[in-house]
Amino acid sequence: MVNGLIGRKIGMTQIFGEDKKVTPVTVIQVEPCYVTQKKTKETDGYESVQLASVEIKPNRVKKPAAGLYKKASVAPQRHLKEFIADDFEKINVGDVINVDIFKVGDKVDVSGVSKGKGFAGVVKRHGFAGGRASHGSRLGRNPGAIGQCAWPGKTFKGKKLPGHLGDNNVTVQSLKIVDVKPEKNIILLTGSVPGCKNSVVYIRRAVKASEK
Repeated sequence: MVNGLIGRKIGMTQIFGEDKKVTPVTVIQVEPCYVTQKKTKETDGYESVQLASVEIKPNRVKKPAAGLYKKASVAPQRHLKEFIADDFEKINVGDVINVDIFKVGDKVDVSGVSKGKGFAGVVKRHGFAGGRASHGSRLGRNPGAIGQCAWPGKTFKGKKLPGHLGDNNVTVQSLKIVDVKPEKNIILLTGSVPGCKNSVVYIRRAVKASEK
């Protein structure tokens, strides 16, 4: 089957296990994902399955995408993403992929766009300690000296300085699936995943899953 799904982060909550321990979990809503295209080595140089999710109005898609959906006999969708498939030959265009491809105990990697936090200083962005808070100190939360003297007379690239924080593509690896609810199309994952509420996330089988 396909090794991934397109989901939506609903939020976080907690559940109680049989040992009465509290586990923080993230709730992922997974709409039915439709197979809209199969990439083959003969035509594209690699094998993958293209999934589409979240139905939208036909007038909200561009003509190339509309032709893709029409060829696959699938209603226009909002999100498109390619995933690797184990049984590539058994998957057909138009198939529907649901949460039942995962089971409790599986390890997955979740990718998404982290929360954007705007312009931030070095203390918040990089964890700098800042200067002394004693009388007369002028350093405060400033970054301090950032360059050199006569040689080389410049600031090296990659210097930790103030700038835009967040709004990056982030992947959290080896999250454990605590529960799968096929009737509600919901997956519960241990810990937190990147993104704000209702943001799009991509769930894949873990690449570096531990046996622990």
